[in-house]
Amino acid sequence: MRRFLSASLWFGGGLLLIIFSTNFVVPYLLQTSYSAVTYGESERSLNIVDAEPPVIHLATPTPLKAIYMTACVAATLSRRDSLKALVDSSELNAIVIDIKDYTGTISFPILRQDFAGQANNVSKGCVVSDLKDFIRELHEDGIYVIGRVSVFQDSFYAALFPELAVKSLSTGGVWKDHKGLSFIDVGAKPYWDYIVQISKASYALGFDELNYDYIRYPSDGNMKDVNYTWTASTSSGQATTTLSKSEMLESFFSYLYDNMKDPSKNSGQVPVISADLFGMTTTITSDMGIGQVLEKALPYFDYIAPMVYPSHYPATWNGLENPAEHPYNVIKLAMSEGKRREEILNISNGLATSTPSKLRPWLQDFSLGAIYGPDKIQAQIQATYDSGLTSWMLWSAANKYSVEALLPN
Repeated sequence: MRRFLSASLWFGGGLLLIIFSTNFVVPYLLQTSYSAVTYGESERSLNIVDAEPPVIHLATPTPLKAIYMTACVAATLSRRDSLKALVDSSELNAIVIDIKDYTGTISFPILRQDFAGQANNVSKGCVVSDLKDFIRELHEDGIYVIGRVSVFQDSFYAALFPELAVKSLSTGGVWKDHKGLSFIDVGAKPYWDYIVQISKASYALGFDELNYDYIRYPSDGNMKDVNYTWTASTSSGQATTTLSKSEMLESFFSYLYDNMKDPSKNSGQVPVISADLFGMTTTITSDMGIGQVLEKALPYFDYIAPMVYPSHYPATWNGLENPAEHPYNVIKLAMSEGKRREEILNISNGLATSTPSKLRPWLQDFSLGAIYGPDKIQAQIQATYDSGLTSWMLWSAANKYSVEALLPN
């Protein structure tokens, strides 16, 4: 039976529907694997389509000062209006909004089909019914809009296509972390096209920049039980080459860059793309078991956002008994070292020493490990400046920000 994926999405006042074969997004990979699956009369739906013709995009502010907004807050008029007012009245000039969150839920108003019950109740996140209109409102006030895509952590997609997920070594089923969340294997190349299509549709919807998070292998769970069936090796002709995690992840970076930054592949557009990395990628040269190496990410993105939350650094790091109590020290050291390594890479690639830095950190605006008020937020911002950088983004999963820490507009 020939398999097709259907894609449906409301844009403006009408419903766009595209049917495309699995050769496009999820091609046949291992014939024995796919032939053993009976999809039935109701086919699997990817629910992603190209959006309307590209809208006007704002240029990236210099410096950029952003806050994060969940899709659930973006779907709640009173809460999103409050955050928009905060940006309008302060030094902030950008908002990061979830496109695809940690569950795999896409914030577009999409229609899903039920495939033999497999997709039921898998995706629990929020959908923003008027996302395009909201982006337009933000643009009218000169607010730069960044769309955040949680990449390889995706329980929704793993439930639909378990053959592409990180596997449990002991059971052969889909591996889950301590929170019960699933990951797609970084080496599962069919999934890469899914991310590209989400990215292109999001840019066409109006997002000025695409920001990629969870571009890594899992780290929180029974790591002795993980099985990366797609990462183990890749075949080229008669040869089989074993790739390291960092090499496989760099292959994904390269693929994403080729598809997003080539105008001929993106309706003549060249979207701005950025990547979130573990904070310790600026001070550790190994991939830490998650595949992330700063130097392997820098060439493929316009901006790199290390998540240098002081609370996420281990006790005694750099001689600090509790790093969360010393936000200035953590950010200053982490970003200064990241900038030094970036400059070395630039020189090796023949770039001028005056080349602007791509680094702009995610800073902590939540209490963990210590109480975080305006003083600690301002300390992180100052440390960013003192490390030679000008841009930063504030993270609060609860979307509650320290207003007093921000300069007025």
